[in-house]
Amino acid sequence: MDNKDMDTEGHPLKNTDVIVQENNDTSGEKEVHVTKPNGISRMSRIRTAAFFAALFLCLTAVFAFSFIIPCPVRPFSQRTWSVHYDNAVGYSFLATEDVNEDGVLDVIFLFKTDNSSSVNISCADKGFKSPCFFLSALSGTNSSTLWVSPVSDDEDIQVVQCGIHNLGGAGQSGCLIFVKPQFILAVDSKMGNVLWNQTTTIASNSVVTKPLVKIQDVDQDGVEDLMAFVTTENELQSVIFSGKSGDRVGQMWTINNEKPSGHYIHVTKSKAEYVLFYTGSTITGYSVSNLCANTLGSGLSATKLDHDWEAQKNTSAGFVSILSTAMSSGKILYLLNVPGTYYNNILVVKSEISELIDGQKFRPLWSVNTTNILSKPALGYFKRDVFSIIMEIEIGNNRKKVIIVDSNTGTLQWQIEMNLGIARQNPAVLNTGDHRSTFLFWGEYPKDVNITMEPEENLYMFHPSQPNALLQLNNHTENIVVFGVALFERSRHACYVLITGPNTTENPGTLTVSKRKFKEDISSGKVIWFGPENVNTEEIRDHFFRMRYSSH
Repeated sequence: MDNKDMDTEGHPLKNTDVIVQENNDTSGEKEVHVTKPNGISRMSRIRTAAFFAALFLCLTAVFAFSFIIPCPVRPFSQRTWSVHYDNAVGYSFLATEDVNEDGVLDVIFLFKTDNSSSVNISCADKGFKSPCFFLSALSGTNSSTLWVSPVSDDEDIQVVQCGIHNLGGAGQSGCLIFVKPQFILAVDSKMGNVLWNQTTTIASNSVVTKPLVKIQDVDQDGVEDLMAFVTTENELQSVIFSGKSGDRVGQMWTINNEKPSGHYIHVTKSKAEYVLFYTGSTITGYSVSNLCANTLGSGLSATKLDHDWEAQKNTSAGFVSILSTAMSSGKILYLLNVPGTYYNNILVVKSEISELIDGQKFRPLWSVNTTNILSKPALGYFKRDVFSIIMEIEIGNNRKKVIIVDSNTGTLQWQIEMNLGIARQNPAVLNTGDHRSTFLFWGEYPKDVNITMEPEENLYMFHPSQPNALLQLNNHTENIVVFGVALFERSRHACYVLITGPNTTENPGTLTVSKRKFKEDISSGKVIWFGPENVNTEEIRDHFFRMRYSSH
């Protein structure tokens, strides 16, 4: 057997290509074998090289981020801060938004003073007489003044509304101020600069009501516009202003000949917007799309309408009747949006009873007795992911009842009685990480309800995980102008903001704006236990302290 056969049999799986060069001479020289390079071996070397190259790149990136590229510095947020203004009065307005874009909410508020040294700018700098109103933004992290801007020397400030995106075409949010109905001022929320100011031809005895409605860009200047509602004696009118310049767009259109107590924006199942005007015990709804078309007079047709709502429309009158006097009991005080399973429902809060109205069919779903209701209700979660409503009802003898009811059925979930106090602030809600909420309200819960004492102002925290416990956070003797709660940083830093001191109906004095972190007050708070058995109050305080908050 020759050499070629022996090689084939001895190595049947050998992965080597062999070229046999035959020699025709008979010199006796052996065959010459030429072997090609192995393909697998070549791929192995390539993979090894790629691995080390990737490893080198990863190590270079780690080195760069660790030692060369500085990490972003997270702002240090003071747990508690206070700012004092001498010879000042407060205005019932408070907004929170991230003005300086540091990831922490900031505080925007309005106050009046003639002490220019405390704000480093005078009324005369903007052409106003002293004293005048200043719109100001304070840093949520350390209370430093981000900006302050004089806005009016007139007492008749009718509307202050912030968080209006792209106002003036600036690309960020802004604040709009109506001074009387004749003067409008737009302020940039980021820097406090005046974006535009305009005088109007609205009658001097008119009143502009809030909120303003942001609408489509009807004047086609690239910026969404604003609709306002004006009442003159018993006439209700709509008017549109350019969001870019403040110029009036179209004409004032008379909606009806009634003076409403207020209005509310409702979004239907089909995402159409309707304005609900309430007067006495009736509610009428007007499509925002139709209001725009009528106010402009021409050039725009109604586009976004809801089929269910339009099917119930009074065609001759031009509105949808949601609640009539025959169906109602008591004067309407507030309207609230209550999300349902498939669409939003309407909570109608009246002086005698409150009822939830189906947001598409307008039929009553449930009602509760709210005679002598004291404040605007708030929405939260008593059960996980199921909306509840907290209400405060006066029950006589300087006392009130705080109740929480299920939004689906109106059944009572929790209640407590306490003394009224003097704050008269609306309850507030913060959502927690367990898909429930903390409920916050003011009042006085004495150990002995029969003991009469000077009214106190205590802030209480309640969470459904501790149904027999209240946590008293803080007390105040000063007049509270504004109270608000907010999650200053996502998933952390839950705080409340207080503006205390004289309001616009009182003589000037010391006005204080303060932010307090809930954890700061919880650690020194007083646990009030009204359960049947004795408990370790320190463990309850620790439970509140460990609570996490959510923006959803």
